[in-house]
Amino acid sequence: MSFHPQPCSHTFFWGLPRAVWPDPSPTCLCALGSSPVSWRMALQSPTAAELGARRALFFLQGQRKVRRVLLGRQDSSLLPLTRSAVHEGYHEAMLGTLDEVASTAGDAGIAARALACIADVLGCMARGEGGLRSGPAANREWAVAFGLLESGDIAGGVRELAAERQKWMSRPALLLRAARHYEGAEQILIRQAVMSSCQFVTVGPAELPPLGHWVQVACPARLDLSGGWSDTPPITYEHGGAVVDVAVLVDGCRPIGARVRRISEPELRLVSLGGTPRSEAVVELVCRDLEHLQDYCQPHAPGALLKAAFICTQVVQLPSQKPLRAQLREGFGGGFEVHTWSKLPHGSGLGTSSILAGAVMASLYRAAGKAASTESLIHAVLHLEQRLTTGGGWQDQVGGLVPGIKIGRSKAQLPLRVEVEKIPVPSGYTQTLNDHLLLVYTGKTRLARNLLQDVVRNWYARLPSTVQNADALVSNAEECAQALRQGNLPLLGGCLDRYWQQKKCMAPGCEPRAVRRMMDALQPYVYGQCLAGAGGGGFLYILTKAPRQKEALHQILAKTEGLGNFSIHSIEVDTDGFSVEVVGCDQKDSAHPGEGRAV
Repeated sequence: MSFHPQPCSHTFFWGLPRAVWPDPSPTCLCALGSSPVSWRMALQSPTAAELGARRALFFLQGQRKVRRVLLGRQDSSLLPLTRSAVHEGYHEAMLGTLDEVASTAGDAGIAARALACIADVLGCMARGEGGLRSGPAANREWAVAFGLLESGDIAGGVRELAAERQKWMSRPALLLRAARHYEGAEQILIRQAVMSSCQFVTVGPAELPPLGHWVQVACPARLDLSGGWSDTPPITYEHGGAVVDVAVLVDGCRPIGARVRRISEPELRLVSLGGTPRSEAVVELVCRDLEHLQDYCQPHAPGALLKAAFICTQVVQLPSQKPLRAQLREGFGGGFEVHTWSKLPHGSGLGTSSILAGAVMASLYRAAGKAASTESLIHAVLHLEQRLTTGGGWQDQVGGLVPGIKIGRSKAQLPLRVEVEKIPVPSGYTQTLNDHLLLVYTGKTRLARNLLQDVVRNWYARLPSTVQNADALVSNAEECAQALRQGNLPLLGGCLDRYWQQKKCMAPGCEPRAVRRMMDALQPYVYGQCLAGAGGGGFLYILTKAPRQKEALHQILAKTEGLGNFSIHSIEVDTDGFSVEVVGCDQKDSAHPGEGRAV
């Protein structure tokens, strides 16, 4: 008597590790019928050959599932299948399938997820040995593959990655280093996918300001009230995102700014000031050759953001056969001087770096005789941050460049486009928010190492908790927008509390103990509270039950043990948005004609 199983929604699992069996039975009996003969056959011990055939069938179906999930952009997790393939020795077949999908999909987003899955296979093969998976991806042996991906040759890049991978399979430490480089390759493709947003940047002509006249831009900070992380690539273009943001003055002023002026010398002077436009310079650079701009894609290089801004605004062409001095002289009759400042501490969680990028680009466009809309600036900053290789989403520049209270949204598609809707609130509600919102500086540095990398890894693995949390972030943002439309403080506070729980789910470990003590001490007096940005420290914003509670809450926190240094600041909704003005020559500013060190 022969047995021919019929197709069903399950697969045979005899001989596979119990971890991958479906509950409650170790095998699928759907196709066996209910006759006694069928049941006796199901209970007979299979031979080694039968076990091998069933394993092969299982993983053949698994390879088909890999193609179906990736090419169909499904939210199914492939991690259980990956672990099973490694355990049973089918990892080479899995790697081959992923190589095929990445090289033939014709889509940078699909290819990036396939490379992330390859990194998961390599990580599983290390079996918990070899050190940390997160780390640098800068070994020269992978440079050829990276270069092909950067040039847009995805198929060639994937083939070169696979060839290099074979040299790194001998021991756990090498496997993890290979996994890091696959994640580095994945980041290249994410950048290319996000840079599709530059098609939504339109720049028109504007009057060229006189030589030596400053174009000055001052920007508010931003509070993310709900939805953050859903704006982060690749989540934002694979799932869709929604973030409620508020532009805010901190202690009565716009804390972030930049100014640009043309100068007669064909060079770029890059100056980072202290907290105000009148502060002393902290960093000064002078760029006279294109090679001085080559490190614009290294975020920690001096002046990297400003260098990237010159390239992304196309004030400077790089690469180019024409020297920098010739480009500046022919295009603008001289060079540029840029000053930037921020009153906010590093890692504040208030969107400083992205808002500063927007301020720099707005002032640079204007100083170069160009004009860009706010929508264009939002997408231009997305493009700049991909060129800068810092990644990041779009919520910060939406929050700081669009005035007032709004919700930004992006659809699950490429090219990535951000649409912003201003949220109308009841009369007098803006002042109510001013009276009930406070900022508490926690004294803790917000930035957490590898935070973004871990979130992206979990998303690409489609861990169910991560997918469900992405859904919850978007739905909570829409509920938050509705609470604002209604002018309902308790409802808004509930959204803030829920948002903080969602942030902790997305990035476990982002709540320091001192911050938890602070939040517990404030709990009886607030409708809701949340750490700004990704969490980990920086600023905590609170929605108080009673108005104007700055002094009262300061006394409460002063009596709370284990907090360290903290400070409380007033915030107001900025209904006007960032300002752009052309001002005349300042004799004090022109008194230091580029004594900054040459790069």
